[in-house]
Amino acid sequence: MSKMSEETKSSCSGDCSSCSANCDKRDFMAPPNQYSRIKHVIGVVSGKGGVGKSLVTSMLACAVQNMGKQTAVLDADVTGPSVPMAFGIHDKAVGNEECLMPCESKTGIKIMSINLLLEKDDQPVVWRGPVISGVIKQFWSDVMWGEVDYMFVDMPPGTGDVPLTVFQSLPVDGIVVVTTPQDLVTMIVKKAYNMAQMMNVPVLGIVENMSGFVCPDCGKEHAIFGESKVQQVADALGVPVLAKLPINPQNAALVDKGAVELADAPSINEAAKKIVEVLG
Repeated sequence: MSKMSEETKSSCSGDCSSCSANCDKRDFMAPPNQYSRIKHVIGVVSGKGGVGKSLVTSMLACAVQNMGKQTAVLDADVTGPSVPMAFGIHDKAVGNEECLMPCESKTGIKIMSINLLLEKDDQPVVWRGPVISGVIKQFWSDVMWGEVDYMFVDMPPGTGDVPLTVFQSLPVDGIVVVTTPQDLVTMIVKKAYNMAQMMNVPVLGIVENMSGFVCPDCGKEHAIFGESKVQQVADALGVPVLAKLPINPQNAALVDKGAVELADAPSINEAAKKIVEVLG
């Protein structure tokens, strides 16, 4: 296939279905760090914010790590990073003349986030899209990740610059779509699904967060955010439901304390097993 010119590359919308440039997707790929060997890259996405995407990313990484695989989290939500706090990481990333080093969680999960580079955790990142996209590429190319079996990329909500950068610049093996049991679920999932289709990235499945609440006193399940519609949507799109994660105040408290690795979620463990089975 022909090489894409710099002019065409800079104006690319990402929609290959309506493009006649006949380019090679590899033209966009950011070079991997010379000291990194990353076997699988999984994007965690959502069509809107507030669905618990970072929580699902962190818990999936923990679950796969507990399976004996080396995992990593690339926090691509540059303007709203929360992964380091969930893992209780307050140290700053260090580096040398060649590379940045990721921080490690208590169980050895490798993590890189913009909050690990800022002087203060509450310092806002007021940058335009192209600058943020450049940071994501640097997290891939300039960080010495070492040997990693599964890297989870926590993306910001929506279908803007950063998801497009991740899809085009990183060798993404598939995405996990996170949603909630509300009437918006169809739109949320389809936006993420359609973007993945445009970029020729497989959808590994859907995780429904906040999927009801089981009363600790009576044992009855309450559909606080409405009845789940995720199975109908998944069937229509031909993708599996990986997990339905109920509201769990204990897990929420652990995340607030920086102890997400102690959270208990059998459905997420099953989702992690399915992902590993598919990707190998």
